Amino acid sequence: MVDLFYKIISSPIGKLQLVASNAGLRSVCLSLRGAESDVAIQKNDQHILLKTEKQLAEYFAGERKVFDIKLEMCGTVFQINAWRELLKIPFGETISYGEQAARLGDAKKSRAVGAANGRNPLMIIVPCHRVIGANGGLTGYASGLEIKEFLLDLEKSCV
Repeated sequence: MVDLFYKIISSPIGKLQLVASNAGLRSVCLSLRGAESDVAIQKNDQHILLKTEKQLAEYFAGERKVFDIKLEMCGTVFQINAWRELLKIPFGETISYGEQAARLGDAKKSRAVGAANGRNPLMIIVPCHRVIGANGGLTGYASGLEIKEFLLDLEKSCV
């Protein structure tokens, strides 16, 4: 069994729960949505959690555009491929679900991509907020459209 550690931090969008193992960051989510803390040990000085906290503070201050954190993605092969594709979307830019699906090799899988993005456990770090509807509208975000809009506006103001 893998030891999991968590830390709750404050952010402009509310309290965030960070969960990591010694191998990498596993999740960043609004603390009300986090489930892994049920099996994780609170450890405010775990090195990956401290690094994540620092880099998220820099992101929210407009000082960081790229994260440098070792990730431990847990999901299906398709989900992990979809999430890795999200990491390629530059700060302050957006793509559609269809574009993300096309980048994965099948433009017809936009719904599957949307479902995978909806299960992304690493909000902000793996930027699923940068994926929008084909018509340019904000669609779908597990943490709520108001937070998606906040993150996109933050990034646009720092470009």
